[in-house]
Amino acid sequence: MLAQERQDYIAQLVRERGTVSASFLVHELKSSVSTIRRDIDELDREGRVSKVYGGATAPGSLSYETTERTNDEKYSLNVEAKDAIGRYAASLVEPGDFVYIDTGSTTECLVNHLEQVDATYVTNSTTTAQKLVRKGFRTLMLGGELKGSTDALFGPGAIASLELYHFTKGFWGCNGVTRAQGFTTPDVNEAQVKRLAMERTGVRYVLCDADKIGRVAPITFAKFSFAVLVTYELRNEQYKKFSNVVEVSA
Repeated sequence: MLAQERQDYIAQLVRERGTVSASFLVHELKSSVSTIRRDIDELDREGRVSKVYGGATAPGSLSYETTERTNDEKYSLNVEAKDAIGRYAASLVEPGDFVYIDTGSTTECLVNHLEQVDATYVTNSTTTAQKLVRKGFRTLMLGGELKGSTDALFGPGAIASLELYHFTKGFWGCNGVTRAQGFTTPDVNEAQVKRLAMERTGVRYVLCDADKIGRVAPITFAKFSFAVLVTYELRNEQYKKFSNVVEVSA
């Protein structure tokens, strides 16, 4: 089957079913995973489907994500995009900043590119804290209970720690973002930490790859207008018009 025929068939399945998984398409079309991913990428660029984690949905439809992936799962996804976003975000940190860094694979990419030593960094991620310390940065951690799957601190201890601080800049991850539902995450405990940290920050940035735009997780931790969204190679044209959206490239 030619590429165009295969892509037309995928688009037809999406129209009929609303959503199809990449694993189903691999079996149905007897194609490789990489081929199906390229087809979905091309259809997404053409606006014929919307690319989501694990497959494709009808254009403009919302994708719901109710569970949290582990850090190991996150590290393998959209590596180039996360690196570009992290590089840009790191350039925003200036001398004298008091910076909050949320847990997440994309915010860890920010740490990989940080060079500003004349700043103080606060985080609720044990993994991020270790990276910051190894790079020689002044690092503070929140207290609280540790969530093993994401290495995030949450609960009353984390909330009490945040109430002491006033950040100049902050960087957050998210599981989904839409204009209507805002920035969302699956875990109510992590959402509470994200929300309070944002409220105590002067300039707020949410770092996420374009796949998360149009995706909705159960808990909103901030309105869409409450932070600057930094993303990579934005495919959804309607988001390009918003003044609080920054699109970066490699």
